[in-house]
Amino acid sequence: MAFVEKEIVIEVGAPRVWEVIGDFTDGPVRMAPGFVTASRLEKPDERVVTFADGTVVHERLVEIDHQACRLVYSVVGGSMQPESDISIMQVVADGDDRSRFVWSHQVQPDGLAETMGGGMDRGMSLLKQTLETRTAAR
Repeated sequence: MAFVEKEIVIEVGAPRVWEVIGDFTDGPVRMAPGFVTASRLEKPDERVVTFADGTVVHERLVEIDHQACRLVYSVVGGSMQPESDISIMQVVADGDDRSRFVWSHQVQPDGLAETMGGGMDRGMSLLKQTLETRTAAR
């Protein structure tokens, strides 16, 4: 089973970042506008995420911990159907106006790790850009 972990520093306080990441329904579109074109709940614990390239992924909520600012989900269907997948997104405060966003995927088959890693890089970059730009505009 392959493991991919990415981390990025965002010059925005953790509560603002968690506001986006902790939104299971609309978080993907808010996180990566343009890269993610739609996100909707299909069941109370399952969302359908559509990407700009036409990829559609069904993700099941495993756990959300608002205290720890941690969201755990699993890809369970759609265009990409791993044999096994678990993803953890966590926001960690790094002072009042800075945070670290840590995102990991444990996935099988191993070949999906590269694809997921590329999507993670793109999503994290857009999250940073979107939140930092909005904060600077205030």
